[in-house]
Amino acid sequence: MIRLADPQETEALGASLAATLLPGDVIMLDGPLGAGKTSIARGLLAALGLKGEAPSPSFAIVQPYAPPEVRVPVLHVDLYRIDDPRELDELGLDEARHDSALVIEWPERAGPAVWPDALRLRLEILSDGSRGLTWHAPPAWEGRWRPI
Repeated sequence: MIRLADPQETEALGASLAATLLPGDVIMLDGPLGAGKTSIARGLLAALGLKGEAPSPSFAIVQPYAPPEVRVPVLHVDLYRIDDPRELDELGLDEARHDSALVIEWPERAGPAVWPDALRLRLEILSDGSRGLTWHAPPAWEGRWRPI
């Protein structure tokens, strides 16, 4: 586990992902409310060239970003309002992976077997208010990204 002391370190972690992000990649961001999932996504999007702050996709569910706004097409997805994994079919995320990267908040709502090749980042709120990050990097991510 690594410790992220503040929101700036959490965003910097997201920015570190941008250097190797490719269309077809999936990054799953897991953790409780307020743990920093959206901060990681915002750091990644800023490092990809997004000007201004990325809104949370909580109500839209899917917030798309495409060139020239960012250098790699990204769908920022918040599954918090998904009640049944079958609802994912309506979002077309698997089809979108052909030309976009997916950044998924609340991935547990999609079910346990979806996107086995995803980089899985888990945030927790530590007793001192900092964030703890653990991760699982499947073979598709080995050697591509190391946490800061």
